[in-house]
Amino acid sequence: MLSIDFIRLNKQKVIDALRNKNREKYIDNVEKILSLDEERKKLAAQSQKLREERNLISKKTFTEETKTRGRQIKEDLKSIEETLNATEKQLQTLLSFIPNIPFDEVPIGKDATGNVLQHQWGTPKQFKFPIKSHIELGKDLNIIDFERGVKVSGFRGYFLKNEGAVLHLSLLFYVLQKLIKKGYTPLIAPAIVKGFTLFGAGQFPWGQEEVYKLNDEDAYLSGTAEVPVTSYYANEILKEEDLPKKFVAFSPCFRKEAGSYGKDTKGMYRLHEFWKIEQVIIGKSNINEARKIHDELQKNAEEILQDLNLPYQVLLMCTGDMGEPQHKKYDTETWMPSRQGYGETMSNSIMGDFQTRRLNIKYRKKDGTKEYCFSFNNTAVASPRILIALLENYQQEDGTVAIPDVLKSLTGFDVIKKK
Repeated sequence: MLSIDFIRLNKQKVIDALRNKNREKYIDNVEKILSLDEERKKLAAQSQKLREERNLISKKTFTEETKTRGRQIKEDLKSIEETLNATEKQLQTLLSFIPNIPFDEVPIGKDATGNVLQHQWGTPKQFKFPIKSHIELGKDLNIIDFERGVKVSGFRGYFLKNEGAVLHLSLLFYVLQKLIKKGYTPLIAPAIVKGFTLFGAGQFPWGQEEVYKLNDEDAYLSGTAEVPVTSYYANEILKEEDLPKKFVAFSPCFRKEAGSYGKDTKGMYRLHEFWKIEQVIIGKSNINEARKIHDELQKNAEEILQDLNLPYQVLLMCTGDMGEPQHKKYDTETWMPSRQGYGETMSNSIMGDFQTRRLNIKYRKKDGTKEYCFSFNNTAVASPRILIALLENYQQEDGTVAIPDVLKSLTGFDVIKKK
């Protein structure tokens, strides 16, 4: 959420952000916000003036005149405060639809075609035999069962089984351990969350169609550990000397994929239910430090793919493909042979104080003043999507799949063979 003062001082930047993030329909709201803010200030001043008058009257000798005036003030206050509350509610609703401001280096673009390649690592393997997709490998090696997954769970359902299940858990545990060694606090994050967490993360109001709502009055299934972990310190004031707070969080994730009708309908690329290790950092309000943290998160993600010896590329996302809450975002895409291209496996974002304003997370500086924290997040690994790259890149001519060296001690086997 942007502050009204920022919007007032940077009106054109806000309008440009709305336009560049494909939210043109909310541009008229900017003037409405500024107008409502003026009305709110006016009503608040009237309310304060009446309260001061009421306090003065209470100190005077009680007369019929003071009694009548006191009654009138009470009625006027009730009317003004009802209008004030309605104005503030309308103002907050309009503010909730204003996206964050992209950094200057973010390319302007309408969609994924505007993303800019930053660098690539590794060379996609040239196979000397006809390759199989992860779907074929999963069936042949009896490690993935889509047919029974759909029968039991519905569209996009799946079972990981045998060595597939072991590989999945081994990979997640490897990544968790790696980041713990780097000083990140491990968390097992809840997947059932309250609505304020989704609003705070910026999932609401824009992405409500992607979220599963439960039968309870205020309960949803989270699509990423970013949501509960960013909300961990909601309505708290942290100490400057304790920042940054670094977390590596494991959680199940649930997404409706409502906006992806007809895309990736087969296989494990786009699923309703998966597992993820997420990096989340709460830091100080400092742009230079923010850029260093963003680079650190990116380095962590790339190290994981390099450990697995999986070729990848990094893209700087353009305004139209980066999402509403981000200042800046990198996507890391891993080579997937059956797609003959790269598929997104990590997303690394600087949010600034956009989320922390919504969640009211501040820190007290050494001089006693308080500021909103900055928040950051990046996928460390999401499975089973990453298994597409692992199975397909490590397949061998005899139909087996080799295990990356860094995972062998965890899986307990070197290769996945046909039963």
